[in-house]
Amino acid sequence: MAELQFFYGTMNCGKSTLALQNHHNATAAGKHVLLCTKHDREGGRISSRIGLSQPAQVVTDELDLRAHVAARLSAGRPVDVLIADEAQFYTPAQVEQLAAIVDDLDIEVQAYGLLADFQTRLFPGSQRLLELADRRIELQVEARCWCGERGTTNARTVDGRIQREGAQVVVGDIGDAEVAYEVLCRRHHRDGVTRAIADLGDATARPAPRVPQDALRG
Repeated sequence: MAELQFFYGTMNCGKSTLALQNHHNATAAGKHVLLCTKHDREGGRISSRIGLSQPAQVVTDELDLRAHVAARLSAGRPVDVLIADEAQFYTPAQVEQLAAIVDDLDIEVQAYGLLADFQTRLFPGSQRLLELADRRIELQVEARCWCGERGTTNARTVDGRIQREGAQVVVGDIGDAEVAYEVLCRRHHRDGVTRAIADLGDATARPAPRVPQDALRG
């Protein structure tokens, strides 16, 4: 029987890499795979930080995933597996549509995403996946905080300073951009000590500059 599976972890734990590996394995076995993503850093692709990528269906808030898959089937385009990357950004209604794809169309669905946002609160899509998934799999690749401890939280930074407020979805990536993301242990997330602050020898979290509103999305 088909299942709704939810693979989750922090940033840098290899979610997109695993999604692409499972896509490769399924297609090598002769299965028809539909790749979907939302707010990926490369737009209409599933991309991994180790350099792998594949074209993917862009999921907007308005897209009815069950209807979309049913239309493909009606047009003679088979789907055996649906891989949904960046699943934390899917709306709760879209997660319910993923479950309906499994139950009504007998198509396996694999969803990959983060659990919590930069404020350590569950994304609505991830919460609904935890509620509905047949299987919930925490990825075992451990991202590390700058201190060497296991990274458990996803921090948003501006100029190296941690952000505590703002829209839940902001375009950015791990790196040196103005709006960036960093995996921290719980203690250093709580204290606001990012790698940049640690490198300056400053163990005190100072207020971060506000992100301009036109940089926010979601």
